[in-house]
Amino acid sequence: MRIIVCVRRVPDTAARIRIASDGKSIETSDAEFVINPYEEYALEQAVQLKEKHGGEVTVVTLGPEKSTQMIMKALALGADNAVHLRTEDPHGDPSSIAKAIANELKSHQFDILLFGKKGVDDDNQQVGQMVAELLDIPCVTQIVKLELSDGRAVAQREVEGGGIVVETSLPAAFTAEKDLTVPRYASLRELVAARKKPIVAREVQLQPPLLEIISVHNPPPRAPGKIVGKGVEAVPLLVKLLHEEAKVI
Repeated sequence: MRIIVCVRRVPDTAARIRIASDGKSIETSDAEFVINPYEEYALEQAVQLKEKHGGEVTVVTLGPEKSTQMIMKALALGADNAVHLRTEDPHGDPSSIAKAIANELKSHQFDILLFGKKGVDDDNQQVGQMVAELLDIPCVTQIVKLELSDGRAVAQREVEGGGIVVETSLPAAFTAEKDLTVPRYASLRELVAARKKPIVAREVQLQPPLLEIISVHNPPPRAPGKIVGKGVEAVPLLVKLLHEEAKVI
């Protein structure tokens, strides 16, 4: 079983985000970075599949030199080797990223290709689907369960009010939802062992972006709450305001 997991470096969601002076990006000089959480679910699924069916897990990362830290963590969590597509290009156009990853994967043989459902920094939710399209393989998005049998995969997707079960041939791509797995923690021994695992690094030049970021701004401040009265006498007015002003009932 040959499994590839695409992971990316994103700012820690617990960090306070500041907009950079250009007004089009975030200030990263003092930001903490982590593996995109949705790709941690995908990586854990890959390692579990390897433990059950045998084979190897390859991690592919596109990003700057500093992404090596994320790669080392992924290797410590159970990946066997990694490919680092190095680029300092600051733009995050999904089509450019997808083309660079797809061009690399055309030289790899794999059965399962895993992504997180989205990056927590830009919420684009496009790269996994684009890569699958460029590679001409099936893609099942936002999966919460994945089982393999006789060269086929059965994935479950959660939708509002129920679920969808999808069966597909392999190779195929999948994007991971947070309920897919529970990521494990790396032990000190695994962190040390990760240093001996092979990492192939290649410089890549992203194609011109199709998506341009015009500006980045903070959300408007939340309006202050309103007290309409006290006791049961205030209920009719509250209902009226919820219906006519807030329009929630």
